[in-house]
This record gives sequence, C-alpha cells and structure tokens, in this order.
Amino acid sequence: MNNKPQFVVVHGGTVYAPELLGKKDLLIAGGRIVHIDESISLPKSIQIERIDATRKIIIPGLIDLHVHVLGGGGEDGPVSRVPEIALGDLVSAGTTTVVGVLGTDAISRSPEALLTKIMGLRTQGVSAYMYTGSYHLPSVTITGSVDRDLALIDQVVGVKIAISDHRGSQPTTEELARLASQVRVGAMLGGKMGIVHLHVGGGRDGITKIFDVIESTELPIDLFLPTHMARTPALLDQGIEFVRRGGNIDLTAHPEERETVAAMEKLIREDVDLAHVTLSSDGNGSMPVFDERKNLVGMETGSVATLFHSVRAIISGNVMPLSEALTLVTTNPASRLGLDGKKGRITEGADADLVILDDHLVLDKVLGNGHLMVNRGQAIVRGRFEAQ
Repeated sequence: MNNKPQFVVVHGGTVYAPELLGKKDLLIAGGRIVHIDESISLPKSIQIERIDATRKIIIPGLIDLHVHVLGGGGEDGPVSRVPEIALGDLVSAGTTTVVGVLGTDAISRSPEALLTKIMGLRTQGVSAYMYTGSYHLPSVTITGSVDRDLALIDQVVGVKIAISDHRGSQPTTEELARLASQVRVGAMLGGKMGIVHLHVGGGRDGITKIFDVIESTELPIDLFLPTHMARTPALLDQGIEFVRRGGNIDLTAHPEERETVAAMEKLIREDVDLAHVTLSSDGNGSMPVFDERKNLVGMETGSVATLFHSVRAIISGNVMPLSEALTLVTTNPASRLGLDGKKGRITEGADADLVILDDHLVLDKVLGNGHLMVNRGQAIVRGRFEAQ
C-alpha cells in the first residue's frame, strides 16, 4: 500500500508566477497546481504533505532549452568527451524542464542514445525533450528523417544544426530551407510548435543565411531559434534585427555573468521585445577555445548552474526586476515549446514545477511535477548510479 500523501500544500511563500502574486498557499495534486489562495486548509482526514515557504520566494521551475544531457565535447579526442549530466546536478540548478541536444560529436553519440537519456530523466521526475540532429547535415535521426522524428516521437520538439562554425557542415541557404520545411511539416503532423535550433558560431556570416531563407521562402520566422546570440557584438546586433522582424533568439548564460548582464543591458537600450528572448545554459557542453587558425588551444565545460546564476546577476545588477528576469527562463521558453499554461508559470492547472528561494535568492527547495527533489539546497532525488 502506498502511504504517500495525495495532496501537497506549499504554505506562505511570496509567489512570482512570474508576475508577483503576493503571499499565497499552493495546493498540488496529481503533479499539478490545482488551487491557489491566501490560505488553504483541508479536512484533517486527508493526508497532506506540507511544505513551509514562510518568508521565502516561490518561482516557476526553470526551463533550459539547450543542455548536452549526454555530454558534449570530443574536439580534443576521446579523452575530451564530457560525461552525461547527473539528475542531481540538473535539479540542484533549479531546472525542471530540459531540452537535450547533440553537438559536434554525432559519431560516438546518437539521437537514439539521447532519446533514451530523455526517457530516463522523465522517469526520474523531470520534464525532458530533445532536438533530433546535431551540428551536421544530413541530420542524424531516429526514424530516418527529421519530419518523421517530429511527427512520431513525442519527445522530439525540433532539429539542431550548426551555422557559421568551422565544426559544422557549412549548409547552404537551400539546405537550411529544406531542413526547415521538414520541421514545419513534421511539427504540424505531430501537433507541435517545431523548432529549427541553430548553433551559431563565431563565423563572419552570423545568421545571414537565416535571413536569406526567410526572404526567399514562405517559412515563418518564428520557426527558427538561433542560440549563442551574444557570442560577439556583431552577432547580437543581428539578433536585435532578427527580433525586430518577429523572430526569437536565445542567449547562452555565460560563466562570466557580466557578459550576460551586458547583453541584456544592450537589448533593453535597443528597446527589444524581451518576450522574444530566452536564456539557456549550454550545460555539460564543451566550451572549446580556438586560435585564429582554428587550432584548439583550450577547453572548458558548461554548467546548468549558470542559468539561474545569470538571472540572479541580472536582478542584482538592477537590469531587470525579478518578475521580468524570470520570463527569460520560464514563460518565454515555455512559449517556444508550445507549453504555455503547462510549464513556466505558477497558475491553476499548470504542472507543479516550483523553485523555492530564500530572501537572498539562494535556492532552497525544488519540486518537479509536484515531487520534492531538492531540500535545503541539496538534491534528495538522484539517478540510480549517482552517489547518494
């Protein structure tokens, strides 16, 4: 017999949904938020798990649109392959919804392995999705084509491809258009938004080819989501123009938080519609450094923890208030995924993905789909092979 309480009440926290709702109680049942009120009490005959959030802040669980859950790397040979991400590291960063990606290495890693990892993360309590494909064309897929992957596999939300990067396959405008058309049709058949997720390197063309595709075809601009868009000042300028035309861009939360802060300051100065901007971590991906001849001279590893660290830096730098900064990692990415009202928001009917912070914005607790996964800043739910 399962004695686990059917109801959870999160009591007395100040709720940012991400807009400020004030002090509220949240009633959770079946993994969802079923009621929000000033005070919630249930009959004593009902078994309840009570979580005290008095003098704390409650925000939606973070949505990370770009994580190498299988590990990235490989640019310096087999020893440079980054390990798979651990569940404990993911939830300890406040991330409750993740989209997995492949990178340079689609030889020792495959979309089948990525799908298996995504399924495992779902089994362990977080919400997980993936992009099919990798840096290269033709796209590596599970079913044999990008459109079939999107139409037939629930976890697949789009395709990844690299442009303006010497590690990519140097796709032409025509090839990008053909790939995007596959995503468009596959997503329609699968009842999804569909995303062409573009790793944008430091090459001189930036996202010029995406502009060319939009201008020469009938494909909608919001099908494309270029990432790493603050890599260079010129690329960020292109991103600003892309948003002004109705597109969406994704910035990578940089380990040097001041760089992310500076990028957001520029977007605000330029009066960019921030509803079209998201932040992601590039967690567990490699961060290689190449010289002017494209020789590898250094390598670091991305961390999922940079996502909320960057949000906190944006807030502490008085760039944006908490309610607005949160949209970059909650409602905006939920919109990209077609999950409005289900993810990225504290509202009745939404999944109970919650992060509870202290008054210094330090992570205290995390709930994924209504289950407590982090307590007092430490993961209490871990993968089978993680150190307990």
